[in-house]
Amino acid sequence: GGKTVAVGAAGEPLIAYSHGPEFIDDPNTRLGQVEGNPFQEAVTQAALRAGLNLIINVVLDQNKQVVAVMAGEPVETHRRLVAKAKQLYQVPIPHQYDVVIGGVGYPKDANLYQASRAASYLFFAPTPVVRPGGYLIIPAPCQEGAGEGVGEQRFLAAMRDAPNVQFILEDGRKHGYPPGQQRAFVMAKVLERNQVIIVGSEDPELISQCKMLPKATMEEALATATAELGTELEVLVVPQALLTLPIVED
Repeated sequence: GGKTVAVGAAGEPLIAYSHGPEFIDDPNTRLGQVEGNPFQEAVTQAALRAGLNLIINVVLDQNKQVVAVMAGEPVETHRRLVAKAKQLYQVPIPHQYDVVIGGVGYPKDANLYQASRAASYLFFAPTPVVRPGGYLIIPAPCQEGAGEGVGEQRFLAAMRDAPNVQFILEDGRKHGYPPGQQRAFVMAKVLERNQVIIVGSEDPELISQCKMLPKATMEEALATATAELGTELEVLVVPQALLTLPIVED
């Protein structure tokens, strides 16, 4: 859809606007939700104003094979493809869970900026997949640290330098932030509600500096969760957390 133009080909001012706190804080900014989603509306309008009048888009399966292709007017064509994608990637689940293990896989698990998307995607599902106070566990070696790009370094600085996640949220709402740093704001929203454990990171200190919990093994991660929540936990495993959109049915 319009995101290719309004984000992929946009300058920093437009990206900072469309990824600003007023959009991320809006309860209608949810994955899989097109109608009434202020982020989707903003990038669509920006793309149309830039002159976008035709798109050729595809839906890929988990193996990167094309399963649908459509061309036409941007808004309606995008909506039709979203409907196709939902058939592939939306998965009903009965309720929220105490612990969710989100798989990322290579290459997204190479740095914390990308690996942390598993936590935020599960948080920004139509209903958060993890209950308040629960744990999100992400296996990721993060051999590249937080990431080497400008946006990734902005994310690291914001997470590392803030005294707590509340500061990140308050500062973002008051002053805004440049592109890339929105991931710190997003993760602060997640961490305000849930604990996030990164398993197997090659730089545990970096994980701690970013307000998350480093654990060497999955056993240690689950032991941490059970120590706080008890042994009668309901655990959901989402092997491909960057592709799967769990839909809470209750």
